[in-house]
Amino acid sequence: MRALPGTVTVDFIAVSSYGAGTSTSGEVRLQKDLDTGIEGRSVVIVEDIADSGVTLTYLQDVLLTRAPKSLRTACLLSKPSRRVVPVVVDYIGFEIEDRFVVGYGLDHAGVHRNLPFIGVVE
Repeated sequence: MRALPGTVTVDFIAVSSYGAGTSTSGEVRLQKDLDTGIEGRSVVIVEDIADSGVTLTYLQDVLLTRAPKSLRTACLLSKPSRRVVPVVVDYIGFEIEDRFVVGYGLDHAGVHRNLPFIGVVE
């Protein structure tokens, strides 16, 4: 965020297809919607992990119906071997193997987000 030029605003949307499990249910739920409109605005989705592609594709489709000027996606981690549906991710921090990871903001059933590292759930 600090490196983006100009006036930048941040909003949050919450969607999930995992619930308390470690694999996608395939059913995406919108848990919290945006508080502001995005029509005519340049939007970047900042995602923690691109896994099956189910949730991210759902989110991209929902946001595209709101007529943004542009829509790009950035993720910290990507698991291309887990893709169930094709999904466009414009900016990827790291590609990782098919392991369930937690920490550094990633959770499992609401816990482990506060770990100062990324770890694997065995």
